[in-house]
Amino acid sequence: MLTKSEEGRGVAAERVALALQEEILAGGLAPGSRLGEVALAERFEVSRGPVRSALNQLADAGIVTIVPNSGARVREMGREDARALYEVRAALEAEAARLAAGQADGRSGETLTQLLGQHAQEISSHPQGAYLQGPGDRDFHMVIARLSGNPLILRYLTRELYPQLSLLRVKHRNVTGRGQAALLEHRRIAEAIACGDGEVAALLMRRHIRASWEALEAQLAAPSEESEA
Repeated sequence: MLTKSEEGRGVAAERVALALQEEILAGGLAPGSRLGEVALAERFEVSRGPVRSALNQLADAGIVTIVPNSGARVREMGREDARALYEVRAALEAEAARLAAGQADGRSGETLTQLLGQHAQEISSHPQGAYLQGPGDRDFHMVIARLSGNPLILRYLTRELYPQLSLLRVKHRNVTGRGQAALLEHRRIAEAIACGDGEVAALLMRRHIRASWEALEAQLAAPSEESEA
């Protein structure tokens, strides 16, 4: 049983971890930025114990790297890291789509249709832009993960994979032209799920994520603004 002191440290660690994660994924802390325990403890007005625990949590989520005798830094993700991430994403999300189709009912189809209708309105305002989705129930992939009914898939996607994807997108914000195409791909996936066709839903999801990776890979291969300057 936790003591009050231990429980208090746990709450403080969660608070620090959440604040740092939001800042990192919003681009406030660039990849490679050093995360010093002393400075963070002073900033959040806690001892170094909760800060250390928070950094370990973020390391487990894959958005912070901790090097012995060097400290913690915001993770810098290279192309091979990104490729591996998308390979795992394709496998998990294809299975999530298959499972969601197996449990589909009228409510599932209505939920996805309404969501994609909202996305269509947003994309129409920037038809050549990226497909920008909100968090939680505003994210098509998150909704499908929940509809899958598999708590392990949902947990891994939401706690580890999606934060790492967000970190990758912070560094590569300029993937454009995918909005209309991605919306069409989403609609086809949603139709397969609503029809209860799990195999087609899984196939379409794999194709969709492969197209997403190809668009991002082109961005990764492009020269950065820093190298052009």
